[in-house]
Amino acid sequence: MSTGGPEKRDSRALEPDLITDAQERAEAEARNGLRQFDAGIAAVRTALDRGGEFRLRPSLILSLHREALKGISLYAGNYRPGGVEIGGSKHEPPGAHLVPELIEEMCDYVNAHWDATALHLAAYVMWRLNWVHPFADGNGRTSRITSYVVLSTRMKAELIGTPTIPDQIVDNRKPYFEALDAADAAWIDGRLDLSKMEQLLGAFLANQLAQFFEQAGGQMPG
Repeated sequence: MSTGGPEKRDSRALEPDLITDAQERAEAEARNGLRQFDAGIAAVRTALDRGGEFRLRPSLILSLHREALKGISLYAGNYRPGGVEIGGSKHEPPGAHLVPELIEEMCDYVNAHWDATALHLAAYVMWRLNWVHPFADGNGRTSRITSYVVLSTRMKAELIGTPTIPDQIVDNRKPYFEALDAADAAWIDGRLDLSKMEQLLGAFLANQLAQFFEQAGGQMPG
């Protein structure tokens, strides 16, 4: 992915629009966004009820995608059937035939490295889902909530405070894109280096928790 690109990167795939009116689509996306976040928090709560037991599975990722694209895309909850381009990016996602295996491998990595830091695992999911780009639309939304679920379950806590990490990314996409670009560049060079994404998520997490502290009447050090 290219550094210093636009503030938004859209997937481009051949797909009929279920909603053609821009305002109606925006309203549907907003409603679905709330439902997707609630579904993610429900997954966290289920893991917490099980004593923190959690394994990332493709079925969870697909279900979170379904919530985001329900009524908007014919492929809601399904992997893309063909190729996809990312506007504003030089990254070329792998072929559609490779997507299921790559998502399985991503889940295997998270589950096998569950003793790694929460920020590393969240950063890996955030980057790798975007790298695979498994869906015709909604890749960014699904990567952000899946990463948030992994972060929360690894920390064995339902994270408090607003704006949440996903909301902060939407409000300030440039460093998010730069972190994806950095991880992409390292991968091309044969390395897994998520340090920039880990730092970014750490800063967003600190801000989320600090906001909760301040809302409770606390004062952060000057």
